[in-house]
Amino acid sequence: MAPLPDGFSYAEWNATYNALSFGIAAMGSATIFFWLQLPNVTKSYRTALTITGIVTLIATYHYIRIFNSWSEAFTVASKDGGDYTVQLTGAPFNDGYRYVDWLLTVPLLLIELILVMKLPQAETVNLSWRLGLASALMVALGYPGEIQEDLSVRWFWWCLSMMPFCYVVFTLTVGLAEATSKQPSPAAASLASAARYLTVLSWCTYPFVYMVKSVGLAGPAATMYEQVGYSLADVLAKAVFGVLIWALASEKSAIEESGKVLPK
Repeated sequence: MAPLPDGFSYAEWNATYNALSFGIAAMGSATIFFWLQLPNVTKSYRTALTITGIVTLIATYHYIRIFNSWSEAFTVASKDGGDYTVQLTGAPFNDGYRYVDWLLTVPLLLIELILVMKLPQAETVNLSWRLGLASALMVALGYPGEIQEDLSVRWFWWCLSMMPFCYVVFTLTVGLAEATSKQPSPAAASLASAARYLTVLSWCTYPFVYMVKSVGLAGPAATMYEQVGYSLADVLAKAVFGVLIWALASEKSAIEESGKVLPK
């Protein structure tokens, strides 16, 4: 965990502070919504929706920890009515919470998508293990580079983590295409497709944010862009993705309750 650079402006500090606060609000409210919706979907999809809520609950907890760590790392004050000044307190800013969060939530995100698509049991188990392990490996390989200041080392770990990343993205875009086309209605197929591609889109944000410190940006500006970028990507990948999972579960529940037979 590298020390924070000195020289943050109030705008840079405040942008990160507000992004982390937004993450807490988005994840926390999403958790409440998902669990309140459990009685409104059939039993087949309650596990997927429960996992969706667990993902955002874990994220809420870690965003609170990151937010508190950020607040404790700085003193912000205005002297004699002048502009706010930002100074380091010397307390560490622990950004490792993000990787702990991702190690838990990223595999669960993929599993909830597989569960809500209601694939044959053998395929569900197989995909859950393969994608879950690949995504956990991706996160684990990314962390050593994240805490390095040496750019060559950062690039090395970035390349390693991109291998399982590409495998997961390929499976989402190509491997699940046939299963998506077999959803019980055009609306369900459209929602399943949207969930797959939102995952890919939001995930593609992470490698670019990871590279912020490797393309010439440094100091407070790089830290701000990194924290804001990760926070926005997390909200898309968890809260907004969860809404699509809920919508897909609701659509398929309505079809089941109407008496139509889902494809096996």
